[in-house]
Amino acid sequence: MEHEENAPMDGPRTLAIDIGGSGLKAIVLTPDGEMASERTRRETPYPCTPPVLLEELIALVATQPDHDRVSVGFPGAIRNGRVREVPAFSRRGPGLPPDPELVAMWTGFELESALAERFAKPTRVANDADVQGCAVISGRGMELVITLGTGIGCAVFFDGRLLPHMELSHGTFGGTSIEVACGDNERHKIGKEKWRERVLEALDAFEAMVLPDHLYIGGGNAKKLDPDTIGPNRTIVPNISGLLGGIALWERTGDSERVPTGATS
Repeated sequence: MEHEENAPMDGPRTLAIDIGGSGLKAIVLTPDGEMASERTRRETPYPCTPPVLLEELIALVATQPDHDRVSVGFPGAIRNGRVREVPAFSRRGPGLPPDPELVAMWTGFELESALAERFAKPTRVANDADVQGCAVISGRGMELVITLGTGIGCAVFFDGRLLPHMELSHGTFGGTSIEVACGDNERHKIGKEKWRERVLEALDAFEAMVLPDHLYIGGGNAKKLDPDTIGPNRTIVPNISGLLGGIALWERTGDSERVPTGATS
């Protein structure tokens, strides 16, 4: 696909970034949600400190055409643009225990402000499951979005409204947490079939907690499930939704610019 950099626009172009535990992806979207560029990807480095992630994202963005604003999905709890918790990057490598030094570096980090300053563009940052959910929900009733990747993400919507983010995957599950039990590292340990069985049990546990009208399953590992066996009122959604939700994220958080002092527009 060729970049449509000179195409007419009736609104802002959005650079959508999906930060994952294994890969960093970016694409530019037109105002109507069409892809205006090819998706580009970089491997997620470990250990991934805030400065390392920022430099990797700068390099990733350099591969994309001009844009007016930025939406970022992040694999951790985000509140008002600040990192509350980040399971993936608190470890020196996938599957390793949390590292106290990395936990301290990430906890409270002002990620949205840091990215807005470096990109010099209005920027929104939210949990990656929240962003993916913005692209796939119907807007009717209670809807739950689960992402299966390096870890497990979750987002809850009611009548189209994104509810405050909750780390439901940290709930106890078989002596550990859903985050660990159904993560990618565990999938490699126990094999695909046992992992699938475990994920279906976890989906039942999520439903018991939230009582959703519909459940959506996304993330890089969602394609490893069998759509015919996931159960009723459940839909597997494509991983690209993590990028396509970038426009809807702006619609749910407003269009006012929040570029910090020192950044240029």
